[in-house]
Amino acid sequence: MLRSALSLVEDTMRKPFRHSLLAAAGSFLTAGTVAAPMSLQDYLALMGPEPDRHIAYGPAPSQFVELFQPAGDGPFPVVVLIHGGCWTVEFGGIAQMRNMAGALKAQGIAVWNVEYRRHDEAGGGYPGTYQDIATAVDRLKAEAPAHRLDIGRIVAVGHSAGGHLAQWAASRHRLPSWSPAWTPDPLPLPTVISLGGLADLRHQAALIQSSCERSTTQLAGTPTAARPDVFADTSPAELLPAGVRTILIHGEYDVVSPPSTGTAYAARAQVAGDQAEVIVLPRASHYDEVAATSPAWAIVGREIRRALDMLK
Repeated sequence: MLRSALSLVEDTMRKPFRHSLLAAAGSFLTAGTVAAPMSLQDYLALMGPEPDRHIAYGPAPSQFVELFQPAGDGPFPVVVLIHGGCWTVEFGGIAQMRNMAGALKAQGIAVWNVEYRRHDEAGGGYPGTYQDIATAVDRLKAEAPAHRLDIGRIVAVGHSAGGHLAQWAASRHRLPSWSPAWTPDPLPLPTVISLGGLADLRHQAALIQSSCERSTTQLAGTPTAARPDVFADTSPAELLPAGVRTILIHGEYDVVSPPSTGTAYAARAQVAGDQAEVIVLPRASHYDEVAATSPAWAIVGREIRRALDMLK
């Protein structure tokens, strides 16, 4: 298994991308058995603890954040966690992320678990979804002192559609001022970890359509005379260089967002001058990427701690 996974990494990555099975890959072998990749049904069944606080940032039912706050005096490093679900209400989202949030909280990391209006909710799509993400992330600046959150040690983590939105959130200081999602002085997110993300809306349009049955119009709106290029303020790939370090993590068996998706984005980011690296999770699916109960968590959790400078 390790040999085949390593071969995949070597075939799909080129220097200077980091070939990574990590030392943690050994944890995929337990008593001579190998865990099966998670299914969509496994993902939908993921559970975690209830959040410590529910913070609304708007009047719509989906405009809220869940705060997971560790025990102790803090200040606590922060993960901004953005769920996926193909930009639709159909495939769960924030509830499944509590599995990861609970594991991070137990390690002394605060989690800002973001809910947002999706394309099939009133006010969602373009520009509402993007405005929600911007507002939810920036709300951290006001809430951090009361909850002892260290927003100087912060990483954005997004899964699938949430990978797109996390990368967008980290890049939105590059938005053109004409965009309705533009805000002054956005909260800096120097590192983003995209778990099976789909962040190049222009070049991945066919993959997004086949994987999620989402169209460009649903995600980026329709062209107008004032906005002829709908990707200019919706696709992180169009906002490069953003001065952001991006870690793109994909399961070896991810068919929603395969490893080639990450390597293509990383190549584009590096050509633009940004730091980007790709990690392939051996024997993992699109859903192992977000499960603290999966062997993949040994790698994903390590990368989160590394981004927060918590590794010794």
